[in-house]
Amino acid sequence: MGQKIEDLEFDDLVRIEDQRSWVRDHFTPEALNKYEDVNEKLRLLDIILKEKWIEPEETYKLQCLGITFGDILVQELGVKWIIVIDEIDTYERTPALKLEGSTIIIYPLTMISKRIERGEEVDVYKLLQNIKETVKEKKSLYKT
Repeated sequence: MGQKIEDLEFDDLVRIEDQRSWVRDHFTPEALNKYEDVNEKLRLLDIILKEKWIEPEETYKLQCLGITFGDILVQELGVKWIIVIDEIDTYERTPALKLEGSTIIIYPLTMISKRIERGEEVDVYKLLQNIKETVKEKKSLYKT
């Protein structure tokens, strides 16, 4: 066994939407539509991180940033949300992203939180660029 990949279930969708809302609700009610724009999402994440609105111990909030970063990757890379189940230890359901037609799986939930918890500065623009380049390289392997 190891990992099992599934489509999102209702409870997964609710959890992800709750985490997405925590970030999206930083926009004023009349500006909530800005969340649909990649640049606005990146700008918001950048502000939250640079202004240190979240402490390194606030894992849930940091993972909310990861969900928003995942939404950016969905828009930029054409990946889709899935659930990965750890069948070895915890049977935990972890939201992840999968590139269609490949085995490429990206784990945005903890991409930001792990770095912040280690005391690193996170540049979301650079992180996005690095992931796009890595996925492009990996994707080319599937076309041979």
